[in-house]
Amino acid sequence: MVSPSLEGVFRSLRIYLGPDAPRSAMDALYRRFVEPGDLVFDVGAHVGDRVSSFRRLGARVIAIEPQPLLFSALSHIHGRDPLVEIIDRAVGAEAGTRQLFVNTTNPTVSTLSHDFVRQAEGARGWEGQTWDEQIPIEVVTLDGLIARYGLPSFVKIDVEGYEDAVLRGLSRPVKALSFEFTTIARDVAMACFDRLSSLAGYGYNVALGEGQTLVFDRWLSDTEMAGYLSKLPHDANSGDIYAVLEPR
Repeated sequence: MVSPSLEGVFRSLRIYLGPDAPRSAMDALYRRFVEPGDLVFDVGAHVGDRVSSFRRLGARVIAIEPQPLLFSALSHIHGRDPLVEIIDRAVGAEAGTRQLFVNTTNPTVSTLSHDFVRQAEGARGWEGQTWDEQIPIEVVTLDGLIARYGLPSFVKIDVEGYEDAVLRGLSRPVKALSFEFTTIARDVAMACFDRLSSLAGYGYNVALGEGQTLVFDRWLSDTEMAGYLSKLPHDANSGDIYAVLEPR
């Protein structure tokens, strides 16, 4: 009998790396930000579907994933690739140790944010989600990763309501990045806008859900994007905000 933890990983592998995964669309989206030879940080790499896309585009990838089973899966999939380094850590505002709230049956929503767990409780669309395990995890910062590996051309951040903390650990602008938002934790996205605006001027766009298409045909200001997010219906659920230093 397969344990709930392993079944959760198998579920993620089927969804994100199975035959229906949107590889071509994903590559087309990330090609706007990633060129051959670029350095990319994948913060919250999960089972590595984005790692695979970045590698197809010719980038060198630092994949950061704190969940032991997902780290093992990443190691099996990408561990022999000399242009991928996999780090079993989380990323936050400061280095140290924090508790990771693990959803064993749906590991994609495991998080370091107790607020996120609280906001999900009883929320429509989040019924049945249970964070049933806690494990201590070492935390590093984006500044620390940059000091070790260099300045990335693109940073992907998907850490379930902890994105603002990740950005608080960054003290210099990067060329482009993305961060996930959820409609149960819009305040986190607003804090991300505030943090990025303190570093540099960025233009913003958005892809909804697991869609790989940008919604707008131009880059919005932080005020415009914040207004758009605040009016999204609850059932939009989630998506990714893209930010660029020089809109193109």
